[in-house]
Amino acid sequence: MPLNELQKERYARHLALDDIGENGQEKLLRSKVLVVGAGGLGSPAALYLAAAGIGTIGLMDGDSVDLSNLQRQILHTTDTVGQMKVESARIRLHALDPSVTVESYPYCLSSENAKTILSGYDFIIDATDNFSSKFLIAKACHDAGKPCSHAGISAFAGQTMTVRPGKTACYRCIFHEEGIPSGEIPRGPVGALPGIIGSIQAMEAIKILLSIGEPLCNALLTCDTLTMEFRKIPLSRDPQCPFCGNALYR
Repeated sequence: MPLNELQKERYARHLALDDIGENGQEKLLRSKVLVVGAGGLGSPAALYLAAAGIGTIGLMDGDSVDLSNLQRQILHTTDTVGQMKVESARIRLHALDPSVTVESYPYCLSSENAKTILSGYDFIIDATDNFSSKFLIAKACHDAGKPCSHAGISAFAGQTMTVRPGKTACYRCIFHEEGIPSGEIPRGPVGALPGIIGSIQAMEAIKILLSIGEPLCNALLTCDTLTMEFRKIPLSRDPQCPFCGNALYR
């Protein structure tokens, strides 16, 4: 549908960009993005996706808001401590733009529900904080053929990569499940760090949805906020990868 006058005013800065314009904005309004994890990374990602005019945002998180979350998880407020994160996030996103459709999933992604849930979305943002969830999301996105953005943060450093399933290096190509530590005490992160990395994830979603620019495919972007050094590390698919290796396509 053509943009109405209120939408033209709300998205005026996008309409002025040659790479977006009215056609691109209309496409964003028709798009659906799932954010898995409504915490540090998911907060800025979801907020900027809603502000950009993504028509439907899925929010998946089985946790409730804790006071210690507020140092970095900007979707939530003191008033929503104790609420489920997806409900707190829904309130915040609708305060930003009441027209955004927010689909809430107050539980974790699993091998049983992944296929059904992912089928309804155009892009997936992995905003989780543990390796087991990241490997599950990587496998689910590969099986569903859904492009996705992965990210991780610790202390003062973060990293992110974007994946086109079956075409570019996937999360499992780069990070191996063997020897992954579990149950570690969280190290930070400093509050502003997920704001930087989560915002990049939102930008990656927009680029993929609009087929513009050069997404972080076959590349790992790292950021050290203490030195403010960014590095873009080239990646390549692992032919032996159990998720997307050559043997799966013979």
